[in-house]
Amino acid sequence: MKSLFKSKPRTPADLVRQTRELLAMIDLGGPDNKETKREEKIAELSKLVREMKQVLYGDSESEPVIEACAQLTQEFFRENTLRLLVICLPKLNLETRKDATQVVANLQRQQVHSRLIACDYLEKNLDLMDILIDGYENSELALHYGSMLKECIRHQSIARYVLESERMKKFFGYIQLPNFDVASDAATNFRELLTRHKSTVAEFLSKNYDWFFLEYNSKLLESSNYITKRQGVRLLGDILLDRSNSAVMTRYVSSLDNLRILMNLLRESSKTIQIEAFHVFKLFVANQNKPPEIVGILVTNRSKLLRLFADFKTDKEDEQFEADKAQVIREIAALERKEAP
Repeated sequence: MKSLFKSKPRTPADLVRQTRELLAMIDLGGPDNKETKREEKIAELSKLVREMKQVLYGDSESEPVIEACAQLTQEFFRENTLRLLVICLPKLNLETRKDATQVVANLQRQQVHSRLIACDYLEKNLDLMDILIDGYENSELALHYGSMLKECIRHQSIARYVLESERMKKFFGYIQLPNFDVASDAATNFRELLTRHKSTVAEFLSKNYDWFFLEYNSKLLESSNYITKRQGVRLLGDILLDRSNSAVMTRYVSSLDNLRILMNLLRESSKTIQIEAFHVFKLFVANQNKPPEIVGILVTNRSKLLRLFADFKTDKEDEQFEADKAQVIREIAALERKEAP
């Protein structure tokens, strides 16, 4: 007779409510010596998180249902489920952490009544970004928190908070961590923060030009680590060549110290770094209002630069690169030393 009274399937809202209750119990912990009971709660929580993931992503047999996703999203952000999940992540097993990370990532894109309510929630709970960023200091959690962070900074207001926070400075250390996977993840989010939201990035760089580029040059461009240096010079090129950052680019290429750093990068043994450095160096040469000291350095080093560029080639034929190189050679050859006013 038992089969006649099967338990009713849990609704998306039920899944979230039960998840929240279990997370709250796990978070509080307490002097409960019954380890088996705690393990039962963790096992039940794992099942709930997996079911939430299934609602949001669907499975091999069915696509996600829009209405179910909306219900789950609404309930998830109605109370502090996200906060509890982030705080309790260290207490979950590896598979549940992975599922939880995918759930949080998906929820950032779910719309309810044409609104991204995840963004509304995060704007009221910005300190969660601090927890996610600090997660890079724990190698076991770094990739999970880093994946959550990547999805959260898709929201422009959240990216602005991270850019303007003191923790932005920490990225210069995180992208040089000895753990390659963690360092790469931090570098990906650093790049995302500095390229995705154009107007916010331009404002940030203008307001924070001095400290930011001082750190950038010394920690990345002058790093002894090949990968850090290569990523640093490539990202610098992407930033300066973006039209939104034209004012910052003009300021950067008017600095003698910056020019010296780029000229040193042109002498690197790595062809990849040389090519990336060239894409920034050409901006110094193309600047129609070069300060006299910039012209002076270029004229002094003219013969060395022209010799270098004579043999400068990419591995694959690249017409644009060859055109840029020819233009740089012409500009340098035609330079005349200016007297400082």
